[in-house]
Amino acid sequence: MAEVTVFSLFTDFDINLFKAGKHYRLYEKFGSHITTVNNVEGTYFAVWAPSATQVSVVGDFNGWTEGDHILNVRWDKSGIWEGFIPNIGKGSLYKYKIQNSTIGSVTEKADPYARRCEHNPSTASIVWEDNYAWKDKKWMASRKQKNALDAPYSVYEVHLGSWKKQIEDNRFLSYIELADDLVNYVKEMNFTHVELMPIMEFPYDPSWGYQITGYFAPSSRFGYPEEFKFLVDTLHQNDIGIILDWVPSHFPEDKHGLGLFDGSCLYEHPDKRKGYHQDWKSLIFNYGRNEVKSFLISNALFWLDQFHADGLRVDAVASMLFLDYSREEGEWEPNIYGGRENLEAIAFIQDLNKAIYGNYPDVQSIAEESTAFPGVSKPVFLGGLGFGMKWMMGWMHDTLQYFSKEPIYRKHHQNDITFSLTYAFTENFMLPLSHDEVVYGKKSILGRMPGDEWQRFANVRLLYSYMFAHPGTKLLFQGAEIGQSEEWNFQNSLDWHLLDYPSHKGLNQFIKDVNAFYKTEPALYQKQFSSDGFEWIDYGDSEHSVIVFMRKGNKPKDNIIVACNMTPVPLNNYRIGLPKKGQLIEVFNSDKKQYFGTGDFQNNPIVSQLKLWHSRKNSVEITIPPLGMIALKYQS
Repeated sequence: MAEVTVFSLFTDFDINLFKAGKHYRLYEKFGSHITTVNNVEGTYFAVWAPSATQVSVVGDFNGWTEGDHILNVRWDKSGIWEGFIPNIGKGSLYKYKIQNSTIGSVTEKADPYARRCEHNPSTASIVWEDNYAWKDKKWMASRKQKNALDAPYSVYEVHLGSWKKQIEDNRFLSYIELADDLVNYVKEMNFTHVELMPIMEFPYDPSWGYQITGYFAPSSRFGYPEEFKFLVDTLHQNDIGIILDWVPSHFPEDKHGLGLFDGSCLYEHPDKRKGYHQDWKSLIFNYGRNEVKSFLISNALFWLDQFHADGLRVDAVASMLFLDYSREEGEWEPNIYGGRENLEAIAFIQDLNKAIYGNYPDVQSIAEESTAFPGVSKPVFLGGLGFGMKWMMGWMHDTLQYFSKEPIYRKHHQNDITFSLTYAFTENFMLPLSHDEVVYGKKSILGRMPGDEWQRFANVRLLYSYMFAHPGTKLLFQGAEIGQSEEWNFQNSLDWHLLDYPSHKGLNQFIKDVNAFYKTEPALYQKQFSSDGFEWIDYGDSEHSVIVFMRKGNKPKDNIIVACNMTPVPLNNYRIGLPKKGQLIEVFNSDKKQYFGTGDFQNNPIVSQLKLWHSRKNSVEITIPPLGMIALKYQS
């Protein structure tokens, strides 16, 4: 048997924190770490396997032979196996061979803390470290303002494997190539942030990254970890933030993954009613186990620390919150108070957000949460879950349903388009049109729109105009900005050739401009989570399918009046009430010719009249284009 030197990176304090569920930098201790012991270079290994009776490191350095390098179990009953193996360095492939003699099982597992993994279908971990020299000091020093709740926040959601492919070789673009193509494109389109669907290592492409086996390793599909850092760095140097999708809700049963890690239910809950997702055929973390909490929170902070991420979008929060999520009666057990809430998961989420904002107050955590669970984006000290923002799934559902209807029927569904404002300020909402809305037979966003070609594009511009004028931050999935005709297919690149057509090119120009409009008009973002930032002028004209409202900034001079015409009939001399007298100018129009609109219905500077309308003393007659939105502003 080869020598394994007794060595440890853990202090007694580390162990106590780990056992208490309060160690949030476990990636500095667990995993493989290149180091020098007794003047000999090698690698230190540490893994948590409390039910194991023997743990061997197997790899390309010992012919994958079990028993050649047996780790030492710590004396403190922490369940940690560790040791230093000389002459093993960067690039070595390895796994842990774990014996559990009690139940007679042997597992061969990838390292849960590995910094790099083999490209699928290979599954080994790789000893890795990098000394990447970050150049985003300016961004990091100022990102508190860029990520603030009163800042413009327009997110481009991207699946790296299908955004654009290298057609000649039929391969993914690398992190390095994306640092050129993706960054330049996002900057040109005026988005403030990019959100990446999970880039943590995953074995199965059709899972889109939501079935993770390498929580601490950027996917090898696109390059090395330091090359992913280069992509992040380049985004930051171009004044673009990055949000990472993060999945603490479940993990796959792949043999090399976390499931039955040491022969026991170590990371997953042992009770199938709490530990198995029937919909996704995956395992659920045991949120009541302190060591698992430390693992997950350490992982969240890892991406914020080591990769300078500006936020985490936490996936499937609803599935974590409720014990009866997607379960029939008799398939779940109530909590100690007889309720359906998962109290352990709630406590974990609160601890997670306290750790995130306690260590990185200049980032955002964002919940993908689809229920009416209260206080998702309220601070933990007020009894909330502590997220910075929550996806507004109700708005998404109602709005897409409304816009899919023929305009002639919309007058019967006025409530669908106005209802969101009855609860818009109960949470800090992000308005998402995400990847989930363009798959599984739902059609693309453009594909949902009724009418001929002109009407479909006018409808989609109106939808996005309404979205950007509505309170809340914004998220668009890749392809929405070019009018992708087909549903998203993770195996194919976006149909970039569509930009050769005037209709698609016009939509693309529109997105550039509406993003710029959003970023430059304080009324659209300064009070985006406050009822003080919104005022209805009229929501009752269902006959014409018109809504008119005002968005307010910190200064009254920044206020903007928005009018939307949801029918293909242009509205001339349409009177609206005004908050005060004065002259107004048109600052945005979704019907411009360069957007593939008519270009025929614009408003020259107009002066208010002392005429009572909409219960206001002053009013004005305006023109609202067919299937169009206009924004008006008082001229100083």
